[in-house]
Amino acid sequence: MTAPAGQPPARRVRLVVVGGSWGGAAAATELLRAVPAPLPVPVLLVLHRSRSSEATVLERVLERDAGHPVREVGDKDELTAGTVHLAPPDYHVLVEGGSVSLSVEEHVNHSRPSLDLVFESAADEHGDALVAVLLSGLGRDGARGIAAVHRAGGRTLVQDPDEADRGAMPRAAIATGAVDAVAPVAVLGAQVAALVGSPS
Repeated sequence: MTAPAGQPPARRVRLVVVGGSWGGAAAATELLRAVPAPLPVPVLLVLHRSRSSEATVLERVLERDAGHPVREVGDKDELTAGTVHLAPPDYHVLVEGGSVSLSVEEHVNHSRPSLDLVFESAADEHGDALVAVLLSGLGRDGARGIAAVHRAGGRTLVQDPDEADRGAMPRAAIATGAVDAVAPVAVLGAQVAALVGSPS
């Protein structure tokens, strides 16, 4: 994805944020499997999941099946290249420079964590050095955030709703007109790899 004529090229990607809900964990696994390790940038993975979800179980499954180190983030944790940082359940996650902060503010779009909030905060911090990926899910969470990333000059990628377990979130994002690419997750993974300069 090159910059239009007359516009400066986008900065080197510094962060990839991936969001999803129902069906999002499986889609994220397939997406990450298509990105060769080691990741040259941090990935922040934010999924709607049960408050009782066991982080270590999901970390182990993602790490085994996606082929990247996965760690659940805590408040003020630094985002490091080569790692998939998993958002904890029942906390909003906000990007602050090269780290994250956690919040228990009210639900947004009936969700905590909110994909809108994480995308918006990442767009504020990283602008055109951000790649945002929205995967399978119900509802509209993430659509407003994808639009914010697009306005900031970041790249916005959305899973093909016809492939997703639940296509409502991808369709809501597409309806904003702020999506750069819509594709199956394996194709999106290859696009992420190209954008971040991952070794082939």
